[in-house]
Amino acid sequence: MRKLVYFVGLSLDGYIAGPNGELDFYPLSDEMWDWLRAEYPETLPTHVRPHVGIAADAPNRKFDTLVMGRGTYDPALAIGVTSPYAHLKQYVVSSTLGRIDDPSVELVERDPVGRVRELKQQDGLDIWLAGGGKFAAALLEEINELVIKSYPVVAGTGVPGFAGEFRPTLFRPTRRAEVGGGVQVSWFTRA
Repeated sequence: MRKLVYFVGLSLDGYIAGPNGELDFYPLSDEMWDWLRAEYPETLPTHVRPHVGIAADAPNRKFDTLVMGRGTYDPALAIGVTSPYAHLKQYVVSSTLGRIDDPSVELVERDPVGRVRELKQQDGLDIWLAGGGKFAAALLEEINELVIKSYPVVAGTGVPGFAGEFRPTLFRPTRRAEVGGGVQVSWFTRA
């Protein structure tokens, strides 16, 4: 069975992005880019890959499916990109988007937990959960693994890594690596 993996970057105080979706405060060293290209190339948007030295036909290493919330999808739409991760099977969970004008992106309007459970039963690589804190909290019971890129910066406020009801959920640390520029990556599996 495939795993649902929340692969996410967080500030030291637990924020994915600033209050208006800002990401530019994260320090991204050359070593960090090298690590992403080598270990998780599929987590970079298709339209960005050629600009960071990833071939269009580069194989996916960890994930072949992406489940994202509307907040993750909207920035791509804002620049006219309807299929931001064309190298992955893409699902956008939203009850307000209405429709997606791209056949390579599937809209999930109801029961994201049920859809994720179906995806986990299919053959393939793992499933990448990319989304804001509300979306991650809604899928918490289905998350099998956390891969947290911890950036050496305090945001102060913004989009939290998890934003839901109080529901303590234990994970066991399995690995940690420093990838350059003070960024540490930690892997956790459900305890």
